[in-house]
Amino acid sequence: MQADHWLHLFKEQVKQTSLLEWASVSFSVAEVLLAKVNNVLLYPTGIIGILLGTYILLDVGLYAESILNGYYLVMSIYGWWYWIKKRNEPPVKISMTNRREWVITLLIVFVGWGVLYILLKHFTDSTVPVWDAWVSSTAWAGMWLLARRKLENWVLLNVSNIFAIPLLWHKQLVMFSVLTLFLFIVAIFGFFDWRAILKKDKAAA
Repeated sequence: MQADHWLHLFKEQVKQTSLLEWASVSFSVAEVLLAKVNNVLLYPTGIIGILLGTYILLDVGLYAESILNGYYLVMSIYGWWYWIKKRNEPPVKISMTNRREWVITLLIVFVGWGVLYILLKHFTDSTVPVWDAWVSSTAWAGMWLLARRKLENWVLLNVSNIFAIPLLWHKQLVMFSVLTLFLFIVAIFGFFDWRAILKKDKAAA
């Protein structure tokens, strides 16, 4: 009976999903698929999805996630430029996070969480300041590790994802919630793929 209730709720929310949300999710899925096949078109596709998504997030009062999307936008533009400039050079090797990097990572998580919470609580009409701030601060930490090609980036990104899924559902952004579940699964595979590459590199060395 409980399963039927959730299925009915899901169907109702899908029906209420706006065309703008469908478009944003479609571009975001296309970005992930293009990234999987190493196609540079992932960047312009992702930028469109980010711009649409930011508008939607602002509309429902998820301000920290909107700021996070602003970071994604900057990094997408930078990544597009860097890809074209450095595409023929070997990538940075995958490695494990060291103690110093863990300290920085935890500072990003907890200081970022606190700062974002204060800003959301006192300067916006956010109804979920603690939750919204946590999702964004853990994602920032994960992206910092990703930029440094650290294996543990997938762990931090999935900490963010696991909290973002119910948050987006709570805000009735059902397709964004489903998209985040998809990204959660991709990140699990990403962790194991990177770990295999790391082991292979260590064995070769």
